[in-house]
Amino acid sequence: MAQFDLSLSELPAFQPVVAEPDDFDAFWRRTLEEQGDLDAVFEPHDALLPGVEIFDVRFTGFGGGRVAAWFLVPRHVTGPLPTIIQFIGYGGGRGRPHEWLLWPAAGYAVLVMDSRGQGDGDTADLPGVGPQHVGLMTRGVLDPEQYYYRRLFTDAVRAVDAAKTRPEVDPARIVVAGASQGGGLAQAVAGLRDDLAGAIVDVPFLTYFRRATEISDSYPYREIADLCATNRDKIDQVFTTLAYFDGVHFAARGHVPALYTVGLMDAVCPPSTVFAAYNRRPGPKEMLVWPYNGHEGGATFQPPESLRWLRNLLS
Repeated sequence: MAQFDLSLSELPAFQPVVAEPDDFDAFWRRTLEEQGDLDAVFEPHDALLPGVEIFDVRFTGFGGGRVAAWFLVPRHVTGPLPTIIQFIGYGGGRGRPHEWLLWPAAGYAVLVMDSRGQGDGDTADLPGVGPQHVGLMTRGVLDPEQYYYRRLFTDAVRAVDAAKTRPEVDPARIVVAGASQGGGLAQAVAGLRDDLAGAIVDVPFLTYFRRATEISDSYPYREIADLCATNRDKIDQVFTTLAYFDGVHFAARGHVPALYTVGLMDAVCPPSTVFAAYNRRPGPKEMLVWPYNGHEGGATFQPPESLRWLRNLLS
């Protein structure tokens, strides 16, 4: 894939008008206020990793559904720790504890939230409905109240609350992080909460839906285009719903420091969609550009950059 989108000289000035619902803030305030008790439970888990203390977590997410997570804390480290809330890319779940050793190795606690209805099925989206590989982009998309991402975004906000119940967590040094869908979730949570220390928004998905579906044939955005192609009379309704979940609007409410990354050859999350959000963000921010990479972004080059940024932020 070549650099198909706007040039790097054009992207920093790209500030499109993205329609925002008049009741955007009221919608999300009501959504979060409607949720019940958190009831976070942390059960010790033996993953044969003696250098890390691990907990199998359950907390109550949207609509009373129980959400799974892992919580990892480096052993032999005293005092409340800076903590990462890690969100997952589209189609993935919390996986296994050994996949999340980077943050504890760096001295951070980490809570890794499962994505309802995705991955290995530890968290159901709806009662009796198991994991699903594709199609979640359009589940309930004709109604903001029923849209899948209303549930997932709410889970993500409450994951921060779950972490804050632990004595190992320093509540003043919590950073949300993720790539692709996980980056979209981090971006949304950083716009919905005012108590975070920062956000790592890596090649974010769920951002500027309209442009993404118009300039790229890649999935998962293609799921929306496919639905619109067979439901020609519902296109306006689809994008009316998606406006409540567009990362551009959450970025506009993001005041904590943020590290963004983008691949200029990314056909999955086109660079202009990432910059559309980044350029709207009022808080301190940094953009890390990978000019010859696609949706993998920095890949193995990214963790050192994230760790360097976190060290500067949290020290």
